[in-house]
Amino acid sequence: MGKGFRGTVKDFPDFDANGDAEALYNAMKGIGSDKEAILDLIASRSNAQRQEICAAYKSLYGKDLIEDLKYELTGNFERVIVGLMRPPAYYDAKSIKDAVKGAGTNERCLIEILASRTSRQIHNLVEAYKDAYGQDIEEDIISDTSGHFKKMLVVLLQGTREDDDVVSEDLVAQDAQDLYDAGEAQWGTDEAKFIMLLGNRSVTHLQLVFDEYQRIAEKSIEDSIKSELSGDFERLMLAVVQCIRSVPMFFAKRLYKSMKGLGTDDGTLIRIMISRSEIDMLDIRECFRLRYEKSLYNMIQDDTSGEYKRTLLKLCGGDDDLAGEFFPEAAQLAYKMWEISAMTKVQLRGTVRPAGGFDPASDAQALRKAMKGFGTDEDAIIDIVVQRSNAQRQEIRQAFKSLLGRNLMADLKSELSKNLCRLILGLMMTPPEFDAKMMKKAMEGAGTDEHALIEILVTRSNQEIHAMCAAYEEEYKKSLEDAIQSDTSGRFCRILVSLVQGNREEGPADMDRAKADAQELANACNDDSSEMEDKFMSILCTRSFPHLRRVFQEFVKCSNKDIEQIIKKEMSGDVKNAMFAIVRSVKNQPAYFADRLYKAMKGLGTDDRALIRIMVSRSEVDLFNIRKEFKDTHDASLHEFIQVEAFVGDTSGDYRKTLLMLCGGED
Repeated sequence: MGKGFRGTVKDFPDFDANGDAEALYNAMKGIGSDKEAILDLIASRSNAQRQEICAAYKSLYGKDLIEDLKYELTGNFERVIVGLMRPPAYYDAKSIKDAVKGAGTNERCLIEILASRTSRQIHNLVEAYKDAYGQDIEEDIISDTSGHFKKMLVVLLQGTREDDDVVSEDLVAQDAQDLYDAGEAQWGTDEAKFIMLLGNRSVTHLQLVFDEYQRIAEKSIEDSIKSELSGDFERLMLAVVQCIRSVPMFFAKRLYKSMKGLGTDDGTLIRIMISRSEIDMLDIRECFRLRYEKSLYNMIQDDTSGEYKRTLLKLCGGDDDLAGEFFPEAAQLAYKMWEISAMTKVQLRGTVRPAGGFDPASDAQALRKAMKGFGTDEDAIIDIVVQRSNAQRQEIRQAFKSLLGRNLMADLKSELSKNLCRLILGLMMTPPEFDAKMMKKAMEGAGTDEHALIEILVTRSNQEIHAMCAAYEEEYKKSLEDAIQSDTSGRFCRILVSLVQGNREEGPADMDRAKADAQELANACNDDSSEMEDKFMSILCTRSFPHLRRVFQEFVKCSNKDIEQIIKKEMSGDVKNAMFAIVRSVKNQPAYFADRLYKAMKGLGTDDRALIRIMVSRSEVDLFNIRKEFKDTHDASLHEFIQVEAFVGDTSGDYRKTLLMLCGGED
């Protein structure tokens, strides 16, 4: 990515090894230790300088500095300070040794290190491991791993990847075809071909191969790996591909996952902050902000504490949100990301399918039986409703009325309660009825749920919006447009009204027009805020999603900035949220919903309305894709999150059970 030095820790000017050794000795002598002095000194010196300090400390005091630091410090602060004192190759060796020793293996640590290191770094690691432990690293890894995962690790351990400037242009198309033939084009997968090519070809060569593969397969190499491989081998090959595309982005994702989800993975956080602080931490910071709309500095600040936090923040080196600048390296990466998004054809998959041997009359009778008499058989209701498609549920509603002369929705409402009732009733509505109901709920009462209005109107097709508007008017005797106009105001209202027309263009991108639209957006960035927002609205609310992908890609080229960063910096409030939702949905709609689900379940209490809305509306559309994006971003499955979060106030567990059935499985 960037040229020149891209680390955050560099040689300290006017360095004095003896003076630093003495300062550390004084900080640790007596009762207690001056932790602030220790972290300030060690985090401000390069690794080469720290090795000189170690030597000086032993010469002056006849003691091992690392052992003294271990004795004086504790917890994660000790881990990060001691890690900083080791030479890089020995630190990697220690990390690998810790990953393979004992009862369990830390496969993710093995993957992270071996997938991301250069051939020279691998060779240094092998030598350091032998020197430190008197053992062969390859033998230790072979004895602790198995299958194709083991084979790929051994290939990476050889450090035989071709140099970056080695590109065999005549082999690019052949390698891409070989990868396609080894996976997508046949029944089963030729793992050996994946291992050979991804383990040995140069980074530059493989980047071209991946582009060609995308053209042949109409899907990214990452998507093919996810569908063809599994387990640790899948994770390893994805890590190799991610590092081929961008090592800093790979580490940005690893850092985000280490601090998000169910608890902090301090081992990963410490390992990356130490190992990349003198290599590419600036690039990692850029990629982090580009992908997650938040600076790495702020994330660390929110997720850690004490001297441990202060040390990590010094290694991070600065707050990009505070700086407010846009980096050309990040913009180049954004251009590539938009290109991949534009070229990828995603096969959407739901988690709920029509039931075989379906008999609406039988289901209607079973539901009536579950609600008759004293008490309600919630399990029977859940099993029937969740395991039928929406079209089948509508047949059940009709059969219930025809056979029993009763309104199924009214009966369910009287028998069920709280979130389970809302969830089951939502599943029994037609999609237009449900969307109309959710729009009504978002606007009724004292406050307006602007996020719900945005989410629904941004993600529905023209046909779905027209059906929703018709359902709204039939149910509430008022047009949805009038309801929006009476409940919102200003430019945000205009955006919603534009979207609720359901007149977004359809069809593929027009490249000439995309370039013109991109230039128009770039020029608008120099206008005052109101003119800029009007111009963004006129394009973002009307063009087709395939066209907008190309617009956003060309916008990077026109402005050397990313559309998401511009929206975040230049807009505010609900207008910013609406524009941002459009961009995220255009880029990757399942990922947008995965983010919405995550936010619904984290923080101060669960947003059950959002959770129910997304699980119901996407269960037959793309919930399987959403699950994959959720796992990829948060390193914990949607299933896990629902198990942990969706139980407050649900003492019976029926609400959670229903959500888990809709989720469709554990990833």
